[in-house]
Amino acid sequence: MDSADSTAATAALARNGAADPAAAIDDDDGVPEVAACISSMIDRGGSVESHRLFLARRTALEMLRDRGYSVPEDELARTLPEFRAWWADKPELERLAFTTTLASDPSNKVKVVFCPPQPVKIALIREIYSGVKEENLSRLILILQSRIMSRAKESIKDIFPFKVDTFQITELLVNITKHVLKPKHEVLTPEEKAKLLKEYNVVDSQVRSSII
Repeated sequence: MDSADSTAATAALARNGAADPAAAIDDDDGVPEVAACISSMIDRGGSVESHRLFLARRTALEMLRDRGYSVPEDELARTLPEFRAWWADKPELERLAFTTTLASDPSNKVKVVFCPPQPVKIALIREIYSGVKEENLSRLILILQSRIMSRAKESIKDIFPFKVDTFQITELLVNITKHVLKPKHEVLTPEEKAKLLKEYNVVDSQVRSSII
């Protein structure tokens, strides 16, 4: 770029509020500064793991609340710093588990369990069952941080006498129902569900599992 072009570029930057071209560069490392609207979304206060666990747990709570389960407001209102202060005091995955019941039917009981970051094997599935078998659950939701081995996945139906859903933690980092472009979803009654399945000639197993 010759001196004339350089002068024109400087003038253009000045007109756009950056009189000095160097003002758009971070003085410390030469990396362009992140716009305020973007930097406000970046988490700089702790570990990536705690952030992921916070988001996934909150989404699971919100989805259960939206489906008629009793979820305390203080759990939903907990902020990331509050979550870190609560969880980091004793960082064990068992503390993240929670149990709730359907508001209209307290006998309908569901529990959410966070699995460790290692691949899930049959031994872990059996261990989880041993820990919940006396809780009289109607449903169990496993949040996975890694892949589940094929044999472990197959064993779930043989080990658990009730419905078990599995979700990858990455599926719960964002509550998609809150997106402005997402149409409103409503839970069908048993009669509406049966009618819909009949209309499309499908069975339950062909429909993507969800937290219901």
